[in-house]
Amino acid sequence: MSHVHRCSGYPLSSIEVVRAEDCALYTADGREILDFEAGVWAASLGHNHPRIRRAMESQLDRISHMGYRISNPVQEEAATALLEIVGMPDGRCVYLSSGSEAVELGAKIARQVSGKQLLLTLEESFLGAYGSIGEKRPDEWAAFDRTVCRACLPERACDLSCPHLASIPFERIGAFVFEPGSSGGLVRFPEKELVRALCEGVRANNGLLMVNEVTTGMGRTGSWFAFQHLGLKPDIVASGKGLGSGYPVSAVAMTEDVAKVLDRSVFHYAQSHQNDPLGCRISLEVIRVMREEQLVEHCAEVGDLLREGLLELADRHDMAREARGRGLIQAIEFEPDRGGFSLPGLFGSLLDRGLLVGYKPVGNLLRFLPPLTISVSHIARLLEALDDALRTGS
Repeated sequence: MSHVHRCSGYPLSSIEVVRAEDCALYTADGREILDFEAGVWAASLGHNHPRIRRAMESQLDRISHMGYRISNPVQEEAATALLEIVGMPDGRCVYLSSGSEAVELGAKIARQVSGKQLLLTLEESFLGAYGSIGEKRPDEWAAFDRTVCRACLPERACDLSCPHLASIPFERIGAFVFEPGSSGGLVRFPEKELVRALCEGVRANNGLLMVNEVTTGMGRTGSWFAFQHLGLKPDIVASGKGLGSGYPVSAVAMTEDVAKVLDRSVFHYAQSHQNDPLGCRISLEVIRVMREEQLVEHCAEVGDLLREGLLELADRHDMAREARGRGLIQAIEFEPDRGGFSLPGLFGSLLDRGLLVGYKPVGNLLRFLPPLTISVSHIARLLEALDDALRTGS
């Protein structure tokens, strides 16, 4: 009997992993499995990266945790590095533990600065696991359904004269909390024209733009952050997952203007592991490694290869509906109720071939978010195995 209570909702496989290195997981009997989910999309530099391990050990020799009334130089170093890649060099950061916490704090800051309780988001956004962002109560959130827009764009220009957009109470909205591509694991990237129109409506009413980059940030889409593909200039950015390459650290970055408003108001937020030196040191080393190893550029290159390969497979196999994604966040969706096809069966077939991928029954899709260190040969191995599994049905 297991004493571990598992409540994630994900079925547990029979495979037990005892060791990991870079993109590979190893079982007790030495079997190698390529991890195309990067843990929970978080091991951005792969598992057990030597520089992250050394940085962690070095910081543990100094100090890993401390209270609110004292400071440590690594906090400023980490904040400066993160603000540089976010594009807010004069801004400020708060380091936390989880992505959900970072998004929740970002939403609290947006409400405090704007003076408005109602926030706008896309209906399909996940945002986080608890708090206001998890509940999404109608008195706190306006959820915009963009399914109508998918049929409209790009044939029609997207602007605020659209009746669908005109129904949004922009005058009451304090911020647009934008999730730029995960969509609760469905890997859907919102239309650029729609996002810009929503931003325009919020900005015109003195609202803020906050972006949830917990999943899509830290190079995952082929840019440091997914909002950079759209030319946006957010006021608040929440990051996590890849920021710690598997270590639980997250951050809220805010512009100088936002920070100044907080300084003039009564706003307090205290958490036990806020700005911990260990988390700050790890995130700083992640950024340094990504710069020196040019992993953002690598992600863009191998992401294109993966996308092209998935598009070819979707064309070749009738049970595939479409392939979509950006960088190293890709998915292939399958036709529902296709005779003889089983999504869990396909997942198991790939696992038997030594490939761990994500699958989402609700969206009828396989999902691929490997470490950014994934190689061209690994991509080729995945595509070959997926093609074979779809062709043979086993």
